[in-house]
Amino acid sequence: MDRQVEVVAGDHVLIRVAGAVVLVAHRERGKLTPESRAVVAARALGELVAEATDLAPDGPGRLVARQATRWLMREAEQISPGEPIEFGILTTAETGGVAIFLHGSVTAVLAGSVVEYYRGSDAAFTVDRVAEPPSRAAALFIDESRRRPPELPARGIGSLIEGLAPASGAVVWFEGEPVVSRRPVRAVAARQRSAEPPPPTAAFDAERDRQVEPVPARDEPIPLDPNLIPTRTSNRIPAPLDPDFTVAPEVAVDPDTEGIDLHHAPTEMGGSGEASGTNPAPKPDPDLQRRLEQTAKATALTVKVLGFKCARAHPSDPRAAFCTVCGMPVDQTQQVAEVIRPPLGMLVLDDGMTYMVAADAVVGRDPENSEAVRAGLIPLRIDDSSGGMSRAHAEIRLVNWDITLVDRGSTNGTRVRPPGYRDWIRLQANQPFILVAGAEIMLGNRVLRLEPVAPPPFG
Repeated sequence: MDRQVEVVAGDHVLIRVAGAVVLVAHRERGKLTPESRAVVAARALGELVAEATDLAPDGPGRLVARQATRWLMREAEQISPGEPIEFGILTTAETGGVAIFLHGSVTAVLAGSVVEYYRGSDAAFTVDRVAEPPSRAAALFIDESRRRPPELPARGIGSLIEGLAPASGAVVWFEGEPVVSRRPVRAVAARQRSAEPPPPTAAFDAERDRQVEPVPARDEPIPLDPNLIPTRTSNRIPAPLDPDFTVAPEVAVDPDTEGIDLHHAPTEMGGSGEASGTNPAPKPDPDLQRRLEQTAKATALTVKVLGFKCARAHPSDPRAAFCTVCGMPVDQTQQVAEVIRPPLGMLVLDDGMTYMVAADAVVGRDPENSEAVRAGLIPLRIDDSSGGMSRAHAEIRLVNWDITLVDRGSTNGTRVRPPGYRDWIRLQANQPFILVAGAEIMLGNRVLRLEPVAPPPFG
C-alpha cells in the first residue's frame, strides 16, 4: 500500500515492509529490546509478508493470511512459549482492496462514510477479511481496553516508510494521492522458502487436472534445532535476528508531501459495500460480542479430550500416526491421557479465504442472528450471490477428534465430495457427516475444502 502510514505512539511493535503494516502486541514487562518476543515475532512476520509480496506483488493479502495462519500453528509458540502472540496485518488484496488479518486483542478500523470495526478477540482463532478500500483511512490498534472502540487520531505529517517503530497503532491514510517512496522496498532474504500453490477446489472442475507451473526451488532449508523446548504450535525456527537491528523508528517526512495540506487533499473514493470472502468475526451487538468472546475462549482453548502427545508434547489424535499439530511421528504405545484439543483443520474457501476449525460454528450467508449463534456457536459468514445458500445453512461440530458437518434443513441442501470421489453426496438434514482432510463442501455456489493444519513431513 503506497499510502502514508502514520505511527500512533505506544509501547508495542509496528513494522512496515513491502508496503504492508504489521502490529504486534508487547505483553512482557519492561521496555522493548531487540530480544523482546514482540520484536522477534514482528521481524518473523515481516519476512513472511515480504516473501508473500515477492510471490504475489499485485495483491499478497490472500497468501499472507494463509502463511500467517500456518505460522501461528507451527512457529508462534516457539517464540513465546505459553503466551499467545497477538498481532494484526494490513496489506493489499488481489482485488485492490484491503486484506485484514487479526489474531488476539487487536482491532482493525475502516473509516469511510461509515466506520467499521473488526476485533481479533471476537474470533475463535483469527479474523481473515477482505474489504474495499475505505475513503478515509484503515488502521490497526492494540486493544488496551474493551470499554470503548479506538478512535482515529488527527492526521499528522509523519510517515513510516519501512522498518520497525514502537507504537500502539498505525493509520494508513487513503485520502489524497498515494505517497511515492523514494526508498527501495526491502529485498526478500536470500534464504527463501518454496511457496505452496493454492489448494484446488471443486468450484473449477475443468481445471482440476491442470498442471501448476513449479515454483523455483529456494536455496537453503530452514534448520530445526533439536534442543528447542517442546511447544504446542511450532515445528520450525523463525528467521534469525539481524545482529545490527535496533528498535529505533524510521519515521520520515516524505518529500513529495512537503508544502501540501494533507487535511485538504483530494479524496479518493472507496466503496463501502460488504466485503467479499469469509468473515469469521462479523459485527455483533454488544451482548452477542461478549458471548462470542466467552464462547470462543472456553471452546477453543479448554476443550479436553483423550489423546497422545508427540515428542514435542503436542496433543494429538490417538488414532493418527502423526502429530495433529506439527506432523511428527507419534508413539502409539503410550497411554492415552487428557489433553487440550488443538484446532483440527483449516477450511479454505474457493477464493482463498481461510477459517481455522477450532470451535463449533454455524455457516451461512447471514448466520449472526441464528439460534445456533445465540446458543454459543461461532458465526462463519460466506457471501453468495447465487441465492442458493440459506442464512444459517449448516453447522460444523467438533466431536472428540472428528469434524462433523450437519445440514440445518437448508432449502437447497449441503453437498460433500470426499477425497477421491467424482460425484457429490447430498447430506440428509440434521444427520452428522464426518469430514476428512481433502473433503470438499458445496454450499449454494461456494465451495470449501478441508485441509490439515500440519501435513505429515514424511507422508
